[in-house]
Amino acid sequence: MTSFDDLLSNVPVAQIAERLGVDEATAKTAIDAAVPVLLGGFQAQAGNPEVGMNLEHEVAGQPHGLLDGGVDMNQVDISNGSQIVDQTFGAEKTTVISALGNVGGSNISQDLMSKLLPMLAPIVLAYLGKKALGGGAAGQSGGGIGDLLGSLLGGATGGNSGGGLGDILGKAAGQNAGSVLGNVLGGLLGRK
Repeated sequence: MTSFDDLLSNVPVAQIAERLGVDEATAKTAIDAAVPVLLGGFQAQAGNPEVGMNLEHEVAGQPHGLLDGGVDMNQVDISNGSQIVDQTFGAEKTTVISALGNVGGSNISQDLMSKLLPMLAPIVLAYLGKKALGGGAAGQSGGGIGDLLGSLLGGATGGNSGGGLGDILGKAAGQNAGSVLGNVLGGLLGRK
C-alpha cells in the first residue's frame, strides 16, 4: 500500500458521508478528489518559508491520537480545519472549491466541497504529523514536511511540482477540473 493509499484509508468515509448527507460512494469520490488538492496546497505552503513554518506548527498541533484506532469525526476540529483551508489556499479558495465541485458528476457540489475540505484538513495534517514523527523527519528543519508531501504526491520533492502533482490532480479531479486546480496550485508553488 502506498503512503497515499494509507492516508486515504485513514479517512472515515462513512462518518463524513453521514455528516454531509450523501451516500458513501459520493463521499468517497469527493474525498479522493479533495485529498490530493489539500496535499498540493500544503506542499505549496511548505515551499514558502514564512507560511511553511505555520504549516509545521499546524502539523505539530494536531492531536497525535486522532488516527489511533480509526478517526472519530467528533474529535476533528472542523473550525480549525476551516482556518487551515483559508490559510492554505488564500484568495484561490473559491476557485479550488469551484473546480472540486465539478468532479464526479452532479452528486458533488461546491457546497459539499466547502464543507468537506475543513473536515479533511485536520485528518491530513494529523497523518503528516504521524508520518513525520515515525519517519524521523520531525528532527529535520526546513524540508521535513515538504519532503513528506512530495513523496505522498508521487515523488515530487522539495518545492518542485514535477509531474507527480499534475498527474494526481488530473486523475483525481478529471481533466477539466484537474487543469484548473493544477494552474491554481502551480501559482501557489510559484509564490515563494
